[in-house]
Amino acid sequence: MLDSYAVIGYLEDEPFADWLKQLLLSARNRRCQLSMHAIQLGEVYYILLREQGKAIADLAYARIKDFPVTIVDTVDEKLLLAAATLKANFPMSYADTFAAALAQINHAVLLTGDPEFKTLEEKGIIEVKWL
Repeated sequence: MLDSYAVIGYLEDEPFADWLKQLLLSARNRRCQLSMHAIQLGEVYYILLREQGKAIADLAYARIKDFPVTIVDTVDEKLLLAAATLKANFPMSYADTFAAALAQINHAVLLTGDPEFKTLEEKGIIEVKWL
């Protein structure tokens, strides 16, 4: 599972970008499966739009849509309630609760560097691969 932190860091060539590039290549070759929720995609877009303008945000959006990543674009009742429960119990953004809830439901590792997820990892709610 990709969080917006991972995607933005990859696009901005953070130190972990080469590692993530290899992971994306593995996904393209079907050696692994990656996903992210559309809410995280929207989060990436609005952050880049706010910080770097529409042209950069549009370019990044097009690049992300070409990633070998499944974009989960539905919110069923299970995901909705899991995200809402996380938000009620932990100090984190509502968008981040969807990344965490999706990782939790799918028993997937969340790729992020966002410290908001630290408590969830410490409590054994999700598994995190820290970037």
